[in-house]
Amino acid sequence: MGAIIAIMLGISTLLGALALFGLIWGVKNRQFDDYSKFLDGTKYDSEDSLNDAYKMEKRKEELIKKKKEGGYRPPD
Repeated sequence: MGAIIAIMLGISTLLGALALFGLIWGVKNRQFDDYSKFLDGTKYDSEDSLNDAYKMEKRKEELIKKKKEGGYRPPD
């Protein structure tokens, strides 16, 4: 029984060390740096696209509300 626990601890320690190594490697190679993601996203959005997204979000909220009330019917 003790040997099984020792093997499980060894394997979990190895996997944790591999995950930590991968995270450190990603940070050193700048895999997680994306400074312009949010700026570019708003720069290229038009007013029509934002209005369409708002309408779709409102429609989604209405469907969820109807579904909770029990009046939901699937589209034809």
